[in-house]
Amino acid sequence: MASLAEKDVRTEVDANETTEFKGINEKALLRKLDYRLLPPLTILYLLSFLDRSNVGNARLEGMADDINMSGNQYLTGLTLYFIGYVLFEIPCNVRSLENPSVSINGQDAETRQIVLKKTTPRIWLPTLTLVWGVVATLLGIVQNYSGYLSSRFFLGVAESGLFPGVVFYLSMWYKRNEQHYRVALFFSAASLAGAFGGILAWAISHMDGVGNLKGWRWIFILEGLLTVLVSIIAYLWVYNYPATAEFLTKEEREFIQFRLKNDNDATRDEEFSWTAVQEAFKDPKVWLYGLGFHTMSLPLYTLSLFLPTIIKELGYSAAKAQLLSVPPYAVAFLLTIGVAVASEKTHSRAPFIMGSSAIGCIGYILLLSQHRPGVSYVGTIFAAAGIYPAVAIVLSWPANNVSGQTKRCIANAMQISIGNLGAVLGTQLYRTESAPRYFLGHGFALGYLVANIAVVGILWQVLKRENSEKERIRDTQGLSPLMGDVGDAEGEFQGDKDPRWVFQT
Repeated sequence: MASLAEKDVRTEVDANETTEFKGINEKALLRKLDYRLLPPLTILYLLSFLDRSNVGNARLEGMADDINMSGNQYLTGLTLYFIGYVLFEIPCNVRSLENPSVSINGQDAETRQIVLKKTTPRIWLPTLTLVWGVVATLLGIVQNYSGYLSSRFFLGVAESGLFPGVVFYLSMWYKRNEQHYRVALFFSAASLAGAFGGILAWAISHMDGVGNLKGWRWIFILEGLLTVLVSIIAYLWVYNYPATAEFLTKEEREFIQFRLKNDNDATRDEEFSWTAVQEAFKDPKVWLYGLGFHTMSLPLYTLSLFLPTIIKELGYSAAKAQLLSVPPYAVAFLLTIGVAVASEKTHSRAPFIMGSSAIGCIGYILLLSQHRPGVSYVGTIFAAAGIYPAVAIVLSWPANNVSGQTKRCIANAMQISIGNLGAVLGTQLYRTESAPRYFLGHGFALGYLVANIAVVGILWQVLKRENSEKERIRDTQGLSPLMGDVGDAEGEFQGDKDPRWVFQT
């Protein structure tokens, strides 16, 4: 919860806003931003998750048999996806970019951002989508094991730049306390992708034989072509930054810059430096954010990749397993939104992550201890209901807490890279020989969720301890917390090491 001093600062800022921007309705403006920014980003991530996880649906429709691939060879392809993702996560987000869109007091400022090419969000994000859409489509025409492996690897490479880029992008539009809910909404597309994936796979599988192609090929081809189509639309649908957004008035642009200037470091004129990159690697908290996602990524991706197979092995037909994969994701979607709202209202992160992980633990305990299909299926619902809300908060945490800009971007990329190493391990756990109970895979997932509770608990205490130490320094030096006047901070701003910067716990 925010301290009294923090609330006092916010009150002062609100008064300034009322004085300088009398014609602006802040809540209406936020709704306007949400309607314009979140739909395209959410759809892009939904397609990203759909294209990486539909291989599980295709497997049920005979993909492995048609290209003479064993169960363990199938797992190798899943692993290669995450190897490509991890290897290119940070390189896809490192460059110095002249960003003319961030303005302070009406003047353009040069900001150094972290992305691969000298481009803009309107170009970069749709281009990534176009590339992986083409690769995803080509998965539908692979004829052998080598084609499967290469397609999965390059799919991971193409998708690696999306998530950290979007998280940073949102930080250039929203305040710290507003970002978490938006990132959670954005990530909720992952659970929607699982739900839609099951329905689409069930429907598309009925095209088996059309054009002399098997149903599993049509799953890749049609869903990949959908991604390509949306990527073309996204070139017109994704906006750059507030100072150049066509849907905003001049006064609204200035107000957004004012809000960010008085809340976080998004509008500070920060030059790219390798020192800031080193600070990210040296900060133990950044590694803890990474471990927080690492301990979630294994259960997250094993569930999304193997849920249709897990359900089928409970004794259901392939078609029914496709449809039964929908309810766990639907419940996960609703809880992801609900938990995000509760976390936002209470300004609390760690307790909600730990509580959600505990719910996921119940799911895997049911899967491990019960052999009755109905009870085991309920376990999959509990697992999804715990995993997705926890991941949404974990992924938004460093975006709220890490400052300045370069360090935050590297921290976001590190979190995804470290996290996806858990997915690399997870893809090797659900082997054919361990069906139908999958004790090894379920056991690892349960152990990782327990580890997540421990890691998040440690990070929670570290952040609380550092906040207490910073409060002591502020009291000694007569400083105020930087929850409302970052842009006007006197003296040198030291990023998240600054005693005036307050961490969200």
